[in-house]
Amino acid sequence: MSDAHQVRLAQGATLERQGRIPEAVVLYQSVVAERPELGDVWYDLGRLLRRMRRLDDALAAYDQALAQGARDPQEIHLNRAVIFAEDLNRPDAAETELKTALALSPAYAPARLNLGNLYEDAGRRDEARQAYEAVLAAEPSHGTALARLAGVQATATPDDPLIGRLRSALAATPEGLEQADLGFALGRILDAAGDYDAAFHAYAAANQASAALARAKGVVYDPAKAEALVDRLIAATPAPVAALEDDDPAAAPIFICGMFRSGSTLVERILGGHSGVRAGGELDLLPTLAANVFNPFPEALGVFDDASRRKIRDVYLNAVRERVPGVGVVTDKRPDNILYIGLAKTLFPKARIIHTVRNPIDNALSVFFLHLSYDMAYALDLEHAAHWTAQERRLAAHWKSVWPDDVHEVDYDDLVARGEPAVRDLVQACGLAWEPSVMDFHQRQGPVRTASVWQVREPLYARASGRWKNYAPHLDDLRAALNRYGLARYGLDG
Repeated sequence: MSDAHQVRLAQGATLERQGRIPEAVVLYQSVVAERPELGDVWYDLGRLLRRMRRLDDALAAYDQALAQGARDPQEIHLNRAVIFAEDLNRPDAAETELKTALALSPAYAPARLNLGNLYEDAGRRDEARQAYEAVLAAEPSHGTALARLAGVQATATPDDPLIGRLRSALAATPEGLEQADLGFALGRILDAAGDYDAAFHAYAAANQASAALARAKGVVYDPAKAEALVDRLIAATPAPVAALEDDDPAAAPIFICGMFRSGSTLVERILGGHSGVRAGGELDLLPTLAANVFNPFPEALGVFDDASRRKIRDVYLNAVRERVPGVGVVTDKRPDNILYIGLAKTLFPKARIIHTVRNPIDNALSVFFLHLSYDMAYALDLEHAAHWTAQERRLAAHWKSVWPDDVHEVDYDDLVARGEPAVRDLVQACGLAWEPSVMDFHQRQGPVRTASVWQVREPLYARASGRWKNYAPHLDDLRAALNRYGLARYGLDG
């Protein structure tokens, strides 16, 4: 490789560190145009193209990396699998890539873990368990594999051997991400075994470990900033707009939002059984557009003309067609879609909005019991979870006031208690005709890529409602916070 090529690659690496990805891509492309045999450069190009959401180009770059003998081909197949699974909703192709990676390197734990996760998404519990056990057979101290193994445990008893294994692993694991994973897994299996006091203490310790990692990354939930964000979103709400002349009402998505763990996956799973609906899953299109097109967001929403709206709308629709092929209205389900309803209604004036809610004390516990992304830093502290719940509901009430006919609230506790009548209300709110098949959601095949992967494979049940009662002795501070934020009217003493 010439000095000039090395200089360009060094410049590209610097640009990547600075977040200037398109410029880095141009430099890498210039190098492989002149030296196509540089497989490792093709690999770096593939990574960056994926970050730009140029998925087909990323896959093609990875193909070239393999053809040109790049290092660690098993890692390239893993990266291709991630694109297929997470971006293109093609789990079969992802499975093929992961198995190819394991054929090249049978001890490659990341591929085995991803394969287990893929099996979990598909509801293939036994195969997921086998994948995690295979990692542990090769590396008995692999904490992530042990935590995942506990996660696919359907039931537990107080003397379950996994409890002892998790405690031993925790004692031997230094502070870090793996310790947090193990702590949340221990809490989960203790909860399943009915040892609620021990479970709560395990969850609390896991959240403390996770919070320490978040602080080290500069991530801390700031209630004042959360309130300011909601204030900005409300103040910058664009006036309702008319549909564009070439708008197809049938193309307007159904946007599903709400607190994480408030029933949004269940709602999408139900709607996905309708012949006129395609379940899109957790699409990242609205936040990506907000970050890359509207500067500053949300204030820039009010200055876009019809030509700009049309162009951005088509970008969204083209991305949906790439990821969710077929005919029918697409559901775009992300809890944080609540932040982007103004954008959604600007692009799609006919869009329906489904906002999911749940008893806030159960909801707060549910997020506290999961190892979530640091984007949801409120989940690390029960009082912060109560605060964000209040802000999220304040924002939802605002959207409802602006678009009263298009925003429909689904209460998870009411949904599981009433069953079909509540589902009929949901279907009608989406402008759909009733089809009995929507009630068969628990029997439906297809991946579920959220923490509700196992729950939505069961019929409607109410046992998650009132779960907080198992933990009542530990919830005085949460009760006080809910009262402080005006959320104490939800039957917490029932």
